[in-house]
Amino acid sequence: MSVLRLAVIGAGHLGRIHAKLAASNEQFEVVSVVDPIEQSRQLIAQELHLPTAADYRELLGKIDAAIVATPTVMHYEVTSDLLRSGAHVLVEKPLAHTSDQAQRLVHMAQSHRRVLQVGHVERFNPIWTATIPQLGKPKYIEAVRSGKFTGRSTDIGAVLDLMIHDLDLILSIDSSPVEQIAASGLAVLGSTEDIAEARIEFASGLIATLRASRLATEATRKMQVFGTQGYAELNFSAAGVNIIKPSEDVIFRRIALDRMTATERLEIKDQVYDKFFEVETVHAQSRNAILDEQNDFALSILSGTQPVVSGADGARAVQVASEILTCIAGRGWDGKNSRPWRMGAGAMIEPAILPLPAPAAIEQPMRKAS
Repeated sequence: MSVLRLAVIGAGHLGRIHAKLAASNEQFEVVSVVDPIEQSRQLIAQELHLPTAADYRELLGKIDAAIVATPTVMHYEVTSDLLRSGAHVLVEKPLAHTSDQAQRLVHMAQSHRRVLQVGHVERFNPIWTATIPQLGKPKYIEAVRSGKFTGRSTDIGAVLDLMIHDLDLILSIDSSPVEQIAASGLAVLGSTEDIAEARIEFASGLIATLRASRLATEATRKMQVFGTQGYAELNFSAAGVNIIKPSEDVIFRRIALDRMTATERLEIKDQVYDKFFEVETVHAQSRNAILDEQNDFALSILSGTQPVVSGADGARAVQVASEILTCIAGRGWDGKNSRPWRMGAGAMIEPAILPLPAPAAIEQPMRKAS
């Protein structure tokens, strides 16, 4: 099998990107781009000159692999049909709408001996891959991911749409169990959260705080990582990053600024980085992360190896995201229902201060405001 017969299921924004890249990839033969909407199929035919179909089930048993870029609520049904038919599958994030569905897909892929890869594309971001290995064991992470309202992914909220990117990245560098979660969210334009924040504590001692919003005035994809060997503030849209590493004087505790006089501290304040830290600028190689993701998919199929982002990885991200959503839903606007939630093996979920209201609770204030 030198060329993989591939179908792209879903011709929306991401589906079109996948189809265009796969069509130019010599490892794939794009058999069809599938979408039930005729206008979407026409756009694919006109712009990419690729075959189209209205129903993916027409292709079952006729393809080697598929990329699923449908709405999230359809991931389970489409992916399970593909796996049963013998196709390898790359599913756009999140793997599924619920943790149970995600686990079922993982088991299905294992039983049918098919590759199941999840499209957490930030794992292939050159900023991430160039920086993380230099920071040592992570101790504290703060992530912010936000953007303007796009009109896409309205079947899920900000946690499964945006925050899950950072969840996957953090889980990829800390495999220890999640011990405690506190989270809050706010629904503004619908019944799912548009803004969310979470604080996660791991058994390793790592603490991560995450914020996500799809109602921001500008896009932000940033993460601060404090590790045992250094610190970095990653901008996933940038071409480089500064990695700050402590000098030997700092590592071996030979510096005690609190024992200096006020005059000594004043004199040294503008020289702290020069004297006590090393700043290394890393310039990441310019790459197309989605193309790298597709190449990894093809390599995994042809070599029989696990992809960088396996189905099990995607399922774990969905599981933690589900616990965050349970936490968000655990407290009402009036502050009641505030008893802690217990999930998993002794993990304590403590609802925080901003709840997820019912849709009716949102609509009334908005009508008054107008």
